[in-house]
Amino acid sequence: MSEQPLFKVTIDNITIEVPAGTTILNAARKIGGEVAPPAMCYYSKLQGSGGKCRTCLVEVSKGSEKDPRPMPKLVASCRTTVMDGMEVKNITSPKVLDARAGVVEFLLLNHPLDCPICDQAGECHLQDLSYDHGKEGTRYEFQRRTFKRHDIGPYIQLHMTRCILCYRCVYVADQLTAKREHGILDRGDHSEIATFIEKSLENDFIGNVIDVCPVGALTDRTFRFKNRVWFLKPMDAHRDCPTCSGKVTLWNRGDEVFRVTSRKDEWGEVENQEDGKPAWICNTCRFEKKHTNDWIIEGPRMINRHSVISAGHYQGNVGLTKPTEIFEAVHSGRHPKVLLDIHSVSEVNRLSIDLSLIEGPAHSTDFNLKKE
Repeated sequence: MSEQPLFKVTIDNITIEVPAGTTILNAARKIGGEVAPPAMCYYSKLQGSGGKCRTCLVEVSKGSEKDPRPMPKLVASCRTTVMDGMEVKNITSPKVLDARAGVVEFLLLNHPLDCPICDQAGECHLQDLSYDHGKEGTRYEFQRRTFKRHDIGPYIQLHMTRCILCYRCVYVADQLTAKREHGILDRGDHSEIATFIEKSLENDFIGNVIDVCPVGALTDRTFRFKNRVWFLKPMDAHRDCPTCSGKVTLWNRGDEVFRVTSRKDEWGEVENQEDGKPAWICNTCRFEKKHTNDWIIEGPRMINRHSVISAGHYQGNVGLTKPTEIFEAVHSGRHPKVLLDIHSVSEVNRLSIDLSLIEGPAHSTDFNLKKE
């Protein structure tokens, strides 16, 4: 069997070789950084995803070596495959930046400004997108759309006003569960994610819709309004689960586990296992194992330093190794000196007084020096 040919593609003046059939988006992700276009609907682990949100639009200034003509319009990088000799502009194209700002403005037309109370705040892709490409104000003058509240079970909370119709949750239910019970109802600006006859989403893997949702439309009800992600400490952990991979990220504060999520890569997608399959987790691991004794802790989760989650500077070997920034290391080997013995000056907390032998509660008079 012949090997797959490699195509040379140049994205923002950076050339890379990728196998034939690779999309422009995945080629840009191999380069990394700001060269990779943002994506709100594309999810590499879900078949059929992409091509809906239009945030990954790029400009193809050269089609290929055989046909160097540029493409007349901006194309969706998640659905367009590379050609040998193709040249693509992302952040170096004014057309792309202007179109992306328009897409962000469109996504925010009906999206409520409830980031202060949204559980997705701090790890919301729409927040990052609006910060990088959004505008200061909006030209929309009409009333935002509202929806009837749907109860989809005890574990998942649906906020339809925040939904951007990326269809990720629908693909998860189609491809991970035996029977899909929710989908898109109605058309146009009335389209919404819902169940047809108010069914509860109870499949053992349906909790993964929380991880794939790029906004706060689907959130964990067991974590609802309990804490902020930047106050929590994410730790990699695993357990021997007969249903799923058992590899998760614990979000805890002290010894209390506030929530459990799948491990995600730098693009916000679920990481792969050693066999190359996505490490989806079951509802038992996600919702019911909320104690540190249920897990084998591996260590702190590495978070991008630009993320608000890393504001606590917990990364690295926090709590696992002895710090080297001790007094002698900082002061060129000089040892600390005790300049003041506070006990002798304040005349309290004297070692000769045993609190356990004092009758009743201790008072200040118990520490006063008795005059001869």
